[in-house]
Amino acid sequence: MDGGQGTVLVVDDSRTKRYLLVSWLSRAGFATLEAESGGEALARVGVDPIDLVVLDVRLPDLTGFEVCEQIKKAHPAMPVIHVSAHAVDVNDRAQGLTRGADAYLAEPIEPDELVATTHAVLRYYRARQRAEQLADRLSRLAETTLAVNSAPTFPRLMVAAAAGAAEMLGTPVVVLAETMDGTTLAAATTGPGAEPVVRPWPMPTDDVSIGAILREQVDPAEWAVHDWAGEPELVVAVARLRPDRSPIYVAVPPRALVPGAPVVRQLAQALAAAVEAQRTLDEEHRIAVTLQRSLLPRRLPEVAGLDLAVRYEPASAQTEVGGDFYELVMLGDELLVAIGDVAGHSLHAATVMAELRHAVRAYAVEGHPPGVILTRVDELMRTLLPGELATICVLQLHPGTGHVRLASAGHLPALISRDGRVEYVQHSAPLLGVRVDRPADLEFVLPAGSTLVLYTDGLIERRDATIDEGLAALARCAETVDDDLDGFCQRLVVELAPTEIQDDVAVVAVRRR
Repeated sequence: MDGGQGTVLVVDDSRTKRYLLVSWLSRAGFATLEAESGGEALARVGVDPIDLVVLDVRLPDLTGFEVCEQIKKAHPAMPVIHVSAHAVDVNDRAQGLTRGADAYLAEPIEPDELVATTHAVLRYYRARQRAEQLADRLSRLAETTLAVNSAPTFPRLMVAAAAGAAEMLGTPVVVLAETMDGTTLAAATTGPGAEPVVRPWPMPTDDVSIGAILREQVDPAEWAVHDWAGEPELVVAVARLRPDRSPIYVAVPPRALVPGAPVVRQLAQALAAAVEAQRTLDEEHRIAVTLQRSLLPRRLPEVAGLDLAVRYEPASAQTEVGGDFYELVMLGDELLVAIGDVAGHSLHAATVMAELRHAVRAYAVEGHPPGVILTRVDELMRTLLPGELATICVLQLHPGTGHVRLASAGHLPALISRDGRVEYVQHSAPLLGVRVDRPADLEFVLPAGSTLVLYTDGLIERRDATIDEGLAALARCAETVDDDLDGFCQRLVVELAPTEIQDDVAVVAVRRR
């Protein structure tokens, strides 16, 4: 129902009386529809665009009281006015009002009385509908605000913003915002329930001050990121929180507006706040990843007879740095390889990781075998870093002979792949930070043509799968080792890690030619 007079359904089995009622209402500016029986009236309500029903009490099939009750049951916000030339006493009027009617007129009815009553009833229901609509939109605004602030990534935020706005406003929506790296994304949806489409789109070049404004009568051609078929004009809400940030735009058809309630502008403000928080989160994540990478080896050694490759992927949903690390360095005529994982995701975990990595390097330079290295690192942790826990696998490989000496501290087993056959190198030992005797080093020969793979738990662990299922999946992926060892490591991450990595992933591959 819009702001016009409205459409009235007149229900009466008397053609003459129905003609009079229709004539009075039509002259007053109302659109009218007609029905001769209760059944016909019920069939039209909910199908035709009806704003109010003028209903005779005595009908050939049902009483007006029964028809009113059924209308109110299916459409509680549909106003009904009873009219009657026979049921005119107090009991009749009381029954009609008790069973749902909004007004009761007894004949003879004056035209002005009918028109004034219709206006009064509609005025009340229109105010009620506006209040209900506003309450519903404010409730959906709260839901949308929660969804966008819960989004883990910028594209997911844009999808949540467009989808939530469409559900809230019941119209097509376009949301435009700029990411932390300067890319402008537009999320467009055709309406409630439709999947938003996110794509790059240029930011308008107009000057926008701090605050939130609503621009009306905007040409849809200026927002061609979406097909606004049938929309002659748009309204665009613009919100900007800081002078050094680009604004947020929300484009919708004019029918999305609620008279007297700035819900579209409030939506833009809520989205601007969420986008600002996401930008800050992304910036912190980038700084964290840069810090973490600075604590890892900057380059791999070149070793005759060996191919080396590593792959490190930070958790995509984490702003904190993690504790995964690896090491590859030539010490004398042997290659030192180490991989580990400090418990936790935080700057503190990264600092512990750096201390362990440098401790491993220091004890290795002193010439200690892997088992002694881990024993001394464990003593260092329990003395200087009490309460910290970490897993680590350290090995020394002679490139010429393929001889390997390996020690593990609670880390996942290394994997060896050769000619389509895969086996795990099991070396059970307690993790670092626990005072327990450690087993002797494991010694074996890495055959020529085989590839040794070390990894952290982010590669194989899933909330919906067991660790054995993860190990089996890794074994299947590693049966074939790509000629390009870097490509092999990348393939393991792509095939095994989820799209949004929940934990850091480190992979080290050593192939003996």
